[in-house]
Amino acid sequence: MVTAMSVWRRRQRQHLLGCGRVRGNVLPADPKEKDGDEPPGTSQQESPEEFTDTKHESLFSLETNFLEEESGGNCSLKGSQDQNSSDPFLHHVNKELKEKEIQAIATNPKTTHELKWPTLGQLVFSSKFQKLETFKPPKDLDLKALYLQKPLESTWTKTNSQFLSGPQKSSSPFTPLQKELFLIMNSYQDLFYPERTALKNGEEIRHVYCLHAVNHVLKANAQVLGNNSRRRSRKLGVGDDDDFRDQGLTRPKVLIVVPFREAALRVVQLFISLLEGDSKKKIIVSNKKRFNGEYGSDPEERPPNLKRPEDYEAVFVGNIDDHFRIGVAILQRSIRLYAPFYSSDILIASPLGLRTIIGAEGEKKRDFDFLSSIELLIIDQADIYLMQNWEHVLHLMNHMNLLPLDSHGVDFSRVRMWSLNNWSKYYRQTLLFGALQDAQINSVFNKYCVNVQGQVAVRNVPLTGSISHVLVQLPHVFQRMEAENLASVIDARFNFFVNKILPQYRDAVMSHTLIYVPSYFDFVRLRNYFKKEDLNFTHICEYTQKSAISRARHFFLHGEKQFLLLTERFHFYKRYTIKGIRNLIFYELPTYPHFYSEVCNMLRAATRGEEAAWTCTVLYSKYDAQRLAAVVGVERAAQMLQSKKNVHLFITGER
Repeated sequence: MVTAMSVWRRRQRQHLLGCGRVRGNVLPADPKEKDGDEPPGTSQQESPEEFTDTKHESLFSLETNFLEEESGGNCSLKGSQDQNSSDPFLHHVNKELKEKEIQAIATNPKTTHELKWPTLGQLVFSSKFQKLETFKPPKDLDLKALYLQKPLESTWTKTNSQFLSGPQKSSSPFTPLQKELFLIMNSYQDLFYPERTALKNGEEIRHVYCLHAVNHVLKANAQVLGNNSRRRSRKLGVGDDDDFRDQGLTRPKVLIVVPFREAALRVVQLFISLLEGDSKKKIIVSNKKRFNGEYGSDPEERPPNLKRPEDYEAVFVGNIDDHFRIGVAILQRSIRLYAPFYSSDILIASPLGLRTIIGAEGEKKRDFDFLSSIELLIIDQADIYLMQNWEHVLHLMNHMNLLPLDSHGVDFSRVRMWSLNNWSKYYRQTLLFGALQDAQINSVFNKYCVNVQGQVAVRNVPLTGSISHVLVQLPHVFQRMEAENLASVIDARFNFFVNKILPQYRDAVMSHTLIYVPSYFDFVRLRNYFKKEDLNFTHICEYTQKSAISRARHFFLHGEKQFLLLTERFHFYKRYTIKGIRNLIFYELPTYPHFYSEVCNMLRAATRGEEAAWTCTVLYSKYDAQRLAAVVGVERAAQMLQSKKNVHLFITGER
């Protein structure tokens, strides 16, 4: 069983960025599959760690297959050459941009329009292209109007049935949330949804984006196979006719980024369910046993008697190895797992798994051509990447939709003109799901999402804030520090803490002081300063060994160490209750708002009779507006940021 902390320790050994290709939690494959398939061979050009299936290459080749007559008719895309088709897929891929429109993006102001939807709430539609399209969801949703490719129209209802139990106002195959999300997805606009949580709606959302991904791939492949058949009937060879432009420069068209192997397992299981439904005829899934062995987990290996919050259990379920990547090919009624990347339709990977294959400038062995023609990018659970390594996400985004360095055997007469023009990024739809309105996640959405169809962001504001969940009687002193600009915040925070806050706690009377530090780099800086000043302190971070953690907790509880420096990532990965806290300092507001109330409520573990002496100090600046609003509520946050006073007091738990 891969534990959350073992993942971190492995990454420390690999120095975060410079890790080689490791297999993570990989089990050896059985010598023979149950269905009689031999384990797939490994291409000599591929690293053996990739486990790519070369045996089924011809079976899943788009170039050499044709649309089956039995599945044809409705499976082919009618009007695939018709730019005025009502099918949103065709409307999107057949849209022709002009050179002057592309050039104008650099100078065009972003146009925005706000709408309120019944379930999603406040939406902001925006675009840098001149035409901004907005719409409201219809009351009733007709499946036929969604242009779902066969067999999805019949399989979706069964696949999604777990969310449809209970009283439904309509017989809709979607939940109200799914309906509104899918309407945006199906319009091919970029989407940012920052209210996805593992406990509440994570699986509901996973189901609907998997429907969209499979629908997109089936339509794209049906278009190619249909054109193959038309070319065959006209006896056309390679390069004979360029009327059939139906693909990108490389085959992978969907990239799904998830944090753990368990999430990849669930995605693949949904793909199988969506293609199979309740059909008596099972679909062919190549290498399924191997996949279940490498991405599944043994429930009996889970450590016993671990009491953790519900949200922790929901996030860290199953196989939580965070270094993986796998190619999936879908053709008609068959799925091929472990397809070589350049023979895959869908890639499922973690940021670390992608980082180690993309590589860095100067490295001999690196590859990112497979990202050149991604038409649908789904980034799920984006907030977890803030806890892993956000640099991997930025590195990925910087390598999306670049012109490939190699042709990879493509027939250029079949490549869409916008792909040849290096305009793929304007046709890529990005779906971004997370649990937070975070500045770094917002930045990725604003900077890298330039879809011609426009962007939609859900922008609901927190009314109450997580401070309302603090159960202990505690005065919370929020101290605003000034910073000239965003770049100077880190130094301004350190200087404010050292000169204004720390002197109040140096006295031995202020013992049992926990300092919560969200940034690892701030933690290292504070640790070095405390050592230089010879302060009586101990520290725990995500890299601390188990024995050192136990010692630090013991020394802090018994007052042998006055200060305890604690990183947010340690709290995220372990969620230990730290006993003995009397004074609490938030060096910066937590990334997750519920961590604020969680840490404050740890004071309940202290000895009774000490409540009157408890303190809590929080540092914030005007650049922490989103995090502040999530803790104290949007109205109070606005007052605290605009007030002439720099100190604000809240008292919780009053009887």
